Amino acid sequence: AAAVAARQVKPVIMELGGKSPQVVLPDADLDLAVNGIAAGIFPAGGQSCISGSRLLVHREVIDDFTDRLVEVVKKARVGDPEDPKTQIGPMANRPQYERVLKCIADAESAGHRMLLDGRQSGREEGYFIGPTIFADVPNESHLAQNEVFGPVVSTEAWETEAEVINKANATVYGLAAGVWSRDVARAMRIADQVEAGTVYINNYFNAATQSPVGGFKQSGYGRENGWEGMRCYLQTRSVWLSTNPHQPDPFAD
Repeated sequence: AAAVAARQVKPVIMELGGKSPQVVLPDADLDLAVNGIAAGIFPAGGQSCISGSRLLVHREVIDDFTDRLVEVVKKARVGDPEDPKTQIGPMANRPQYERVLKCIADAESAGHRMLLDGRQSGREEGYFIGPTIFADVPNESHLAQNEVFGPVVSTEAWETEAEVINKANATVYGLAAGVWSRDVARAMRIADQVEAGTVYINNYFNAATQSPVGGFKQSGYGRENGWEGMRCYLQTRSVWLSTNPHQPDPFAD
């Protein structure tokens, strides 16, 4: 689409992929953070561009946080999306199902510690994968840097604010991010430094037509929604009107 637009000099709006970080501070309400982060990826099976799949949790609380996260998501009901009791449906198609399985297998081969294996979803047929959690995953690893587009998250500990901001920004993507803290001033300070088109504080996955949506870096170009989105559909014109028309001969002696 971009190549076709380029040949015809057509403007485009591109909302591309992401590897959104979820930053959990030591003073965060952990139950709120766990529920919000789980809701921000797993119900859609991770098949959303803004899925918060890179969990950056302060070292003081990471063990408690991950224990709670596992307990919350391991009871999710994976199954037929037409069943009202289902909470997580299948992968969109077989190629995506196989791709996610390969990402999980590659993460295992890389030595990342698995806390929850979603391949054991209890479904014998279909493209079903449940919540999958890997711990102690370095930010520079393949799993932490590449979009899985499946129900797979990685966790990593941090100690200083500067460190976590660097980790959050150390990716080619910049679509969304989450910050979890009771200290609103600190959360806002971090939000101002995170390279992402949308930053959520103590919530995730919300949207409104008046709020611009778009990405930084390789997560896209242009904006949808809000005044910024409207500007993408407008042309700017300059009109000059002389109130005292006079044009001298440009070639007069």
